[in-house]
Amino acid sequence: MRNILDIWDRAEGTPERCLIIGEVAQAHEGSLGMAHAFIDAIAGTGADAVKFQTHIAAAESTLEEPWRVKFSVQDKTRYDYWKRMEFTEDQWHGLKKHAEERGVLFLSSPFSIEAVELLLRIDVPAWKIASGEASNLPMFNRMAESSLPFLVSTGLSQIEEIDEVVRRMKERAVKFLLMQCTTAYPCPPEKIGLNMIPFFRGRYKSPVGLSDHSGTIFPGLAAATIGVDVLEVHVTLSREAFGPDVSASLATNELRQLVDGVRFIERMRAHPVDKDAMARETVPLRKLFSKSVVAKMDIPAGTLLQESHLTVKKPGTGIPAARLHNLIGRKLRRAVEADALLSEEDFE
Repeated sequence: MRNILDIWDRAEGTPERCLIIGEVAQAHEGSLGMAHAFIDAIAGTGADAVKFQTHIAAAESTLEEPWRVKFSVQDKTRYDYWKRMEFTEDQWHGLKKHAEERGVLFLSSPFSIEAVELLLRIDVPAWKIASGEASNLPMFNRMAESSLPFLVSTGLSQIEEIDEVVRRMKERAVKFLLMQCTTAYPCPPEKIGLNMIPFFRGRYKSPVGLSDHSGTIFPGLAAATIGVDVLEVHVTLSREAFGPDVSASLATNELRQLVDGVRFIERMRAHPVDKDAMARETVPLRKLFSKSVVAKMDIPAGTLLQESHLTVKKPGTGIPAARLHNLIGRKLRRAVEADALLSEEDFE
């Protein structure tokens, strides 16, 4: 199981290894069994972490909270929906224990101080902050007291607001990582914002992540090519599942493909190629695939070679094709048959 602090404590020159998070959010639909099923499914893809959201309705919402998307036919209000998403503290302990048994980090975003206290009691390794909570100073101050690192989403934040969040985190000397995110479900390609990854890294001198809501593997793979420290994607067990985030999620087979792709890209980036050294390693293949100068017809001894006498064919074990014109005008010492590879011993 990855240590979350590896993101900040990576030694100089150590190859980058992106932390890949499978985000469950409310895809469990309030079912504890489904939440455990997500842990198994995400662990099976090779991802590093599973992330939930810890909602305590009475602590974070009022009856007047509007729906982002009115999708639920069984919940009269948004408050009712958050209430249905709650788990008890013992149930959260069980989910974290299950994640650890499967070798994945357990993370959950809090949406109230009460949720922060609950997550502290179950010993989460880091805070994942939704962008809507970036200005929640009471909650931020309580989290900062823990000295745990912060993964901060920026989906709803302007640069001025991000500057302020970073100022607060630096003031409290907490480790932090900023995640480029666009609050759109699903997010179209023109709004992914890969350009923000090097921008954040340069402006804030911090690790950087991408929280992707495109519902495809492509932004994650692209982020891996430019070097991202954390990659978060929503996960669904089926494209036919219920819920507002399904279209912005990856199915588990797609998440497995993303994980494999990111690891492949990381290995490529960690091993720059010396082209000359690589060519020396492929000498046997060069002889197999390249061509040599051969006789185009039967040629008697004593012939002064003309271009019409010669052609090039595989294998490349004779005089290289590139030297064909150097042989024009040279005199054959002995007769050669059609298709015979020429050698230096054939000439006077």
